[in-house]
Amino acid sequence: MVEKIRAGIKKLPNAEGLSFPSYMTPGSAGMDLCAAVDTNVTMDVGETALIPTGLSISLPDGYEAQVRPRSGLALKYGVTVLNAPGTVDADYRGEIKIILINLGQVPFLVRRGERIAQMIVSKVVKVEWDERESLDHTKRSEGGFGHTG
Repeated sequence: MVEKIRAGIKKLPNAEGLSFPSYMTPGSAGMDLCAAVDTNVTMDVGETALIPTGLSISLPDGYEAQVRPRSGLALKYGVTVLNAPGTVDADYRGEIKIILINLGQVPFLVRRGERIAQMIVSKVVKVEWDERESLDHTKRSEGGFGHTG
């Protein structure tokens, strides 16, 4: 069974006429976020852009929102979220903005209302560090990048 929580959301003036984040199918984990740009934004190849969503949220303590790329934009156009997954902390009340990058072969046009990213709300686990002189041994131990071949 999927756990449900209640969270606050505020639509800012630049999101007038745009929809709230929503799940596109009953089994979707992520909610689509739309671009709240006043005018279309052309992203040249290799260019980054900070795209507003026109939304602020209030998550319960112990939760975060992760902003992730949309697979369709990545596959069709090479456009992705640069800092994926971006984190929206539970105590952040500012506008959610998406850092997009165009890794494609041609310029990409961000249009008002276009679905540009997805947002997943997750529980947060906090760590309390226990400093030690040595750590337990594992089969991998210190094996890093490429250690399995």
